[in-house]
Amino acid sequence: MSTTAVRNPGDSTEAPLVLTTDAPRTLGFLDQFTLWGNLGISLFGPVTGALVAAYTGSLVQGLLAVVVGCGIGALVLGGAAVFGSQTGAPAMASLRGLFGRRGSMAPTVLNIAQNIGWATMEIIVISQAAVAVTSERWRWLFVILAGVIATAMAVRPLGSVKLLRKFMVWLVLIASVYLFIQVLSKPVHDLPQDSVFGFWPGVDLAAAGVVSFAPLAADYTRHSRTNRTAFAGSALGYGLAAVLYYGLGVLAVATLQTNSADVITALVTLPAGAIALFVLLVDEVDEAYANVYSTTMSAHNLIGHIDRRWISIAIGVLATVLALVFDLGNYTQFLYLIGSVFVPLFAVAIADFFVVSKMRWNVSDTARFRWQPAVAWVIGFVAYQLVNPGTVSGWSPFWLDLQQRIFDNQPVPGWLGATYTSIIISMLAAVLLGRLGRRP
Repeated sequence: MSTTAVRNPGDSTEAPLVLTTDAPRTLGFLDQFTLWGNLGISLFGPVTGALVAAYTGSLVQGLLAVVVGCGIGALVLGGAAVFGSQTGAPAMASLRGLFGRRGSMAPTVLNIAQNIGWATMEIIVISQAAVAVTSERWRWLFVILAGVIATAMAVRPLGSVKLLRKFMVWLVLIASVYLFIQVLSKPVHDLPQDSVFGFWPGVDLAAAGVVSFAPLAADYTRHSRTNRTAFAGSALGYGLAAVLYYGLGVLAVATLQTNSADVITALVTLPAGAIALFVLLVDEVDEAYANVYSTTMSAHNLIGHIDRRWISIAIGVLATVLALVFDLGNYTQFLYLIGSVFVPLFAVAIADFFVVSKMRWNVSDTARFRWQPAVAWVIGFVAYQLVNPGTVSGWSPFWLDLQQRIFDNQPVPGWLGATYTSIIISMLAAVLLGRLGRRP
């Protein structure tokens, strides 16, 4: 990153305290793989998988939608991961190469909002799972504990990665194997048909869950030793873990006859399920930590001279307070909203980075605004909304009306998925507009 280098006044093996080029390259493939594998193993996995099962109404289609959606999302995640290893910049600072320094502020603000939302939701789901094992009256205590631990990990992010690799990964693997054995030992039942939307909406949900980590990827892969390590570690680690845990949710709906709202409780009621869920509960803190730390890295794109540790503490306190007063809300529409914004954004970024700019982005303070990627992002966002307008009041009716006008009041074809449609259109627009901009 061609900004003025500032030596890290603290531990040289830890992440820099300010926005700087002196990011240590200490993470190999195993570090990245276990980090992203741990991030992919989440209590939100079974919840998302249960939603995919409800949307497809079929065990086979649900599992297939998980594999396809997570595969698409993992490729986007891996591509975004290379931004960090190549430029040495955190995720939002690396987008200066796409939109210029000032232009990168728009996705930065959006990413700060979604990361605070994710950190809050992670702390909430941790407390709810803990309550399922203990008692509702202790929810406030679990919220505070989760918030404190996540914030402490964000203060020392690279040390936390090493800790996850050495200890938590093995406990999580044992707990995961046990849960799969218990779920698969139950007879399979027909899935409910009252919320079926189709195969591709299920794919969109699975892909959105994985792509939600693309805006975080470079915050960690800037410490990777090679581009190959960054891509393979993130795509394989998170992709495989997401397939397994989304799949666990689909299987739980079929065998335990549960739904997205009750799937965690259903898993807790399995023999020794509370012990396995407790291990996953402890591991869930790393997702909250990742969102707190990445909110900090996003803020550094705006205020890069402030010590990241103080920013992390402020973000951690905010997320903890929000978790005390809010519940999960409409998680499905939250995923779709993330998908509609960040799927086309990173599709454009990947196409521009690898095809148009040949992996040469200017991520310095002098980076200029480029209108071509911005227009391509808007085109991809519109494409996503037209295929899947969602159900957000005050927003979705406009897109639904426009959709009906374009398709002449006919339903959108069942094979037309918002995720892959948006990716294809965004990438084509980025390449065509990018080459147009390069002409003399």
